Amino acid sequence: MTRHDDLPKAEFAFPGPVRDKLVAAILSGAKTSTTTLEVEFEAFGEALPVVGERQVVVDSQDRPVAVIEVTEVRKLTVAEIDLQHVIDEGEGDGTIAQWRASHERFWHSPQMREALGDPGFTVTDATPVVADRFRVVEILDPAAA
Repeated sequence: MTRHDDLPKAEFAFPGPVRDKLVAAILSGAKTSTTTLEVEFEAFGEALPVVGERQVVVDSQDRPVAVIEVTEVRKLTVAEIDLQHVIDEGEGDGTIAQWRASHERFWHSPQMREALGDPGFTVTDATPVVADRFRVVEILDPAAA
């Protein structure tokens, strides 16, 4: 069993229904990729993910539920996100346009703008993102799966 308390946290979205949905998709194997605004890493004081790095996925109650390992990291712009990445995000988007619309709703939300410290933050085609892939290496809470 992996010693998960030494690993960085992987927090998908903010605590609540969206995080719960994403964590369920990770645990089911449907979600194997994610997209993060590059500015989020700066705003939250976090390092970019590195291939081989392991992280502990936490649920909305901050409980560790799984350990993931980063398998690929790409620095892109929003306009460069490809359909395979969209599908592998496991969020039900079947087109890049659907993916972009759902992600822009999240990225333009008052909660995200507040977290970024920028009430007017807006995503454009040129907005830098980090697209990474991961695999589940251990489920820590079998009840969550």
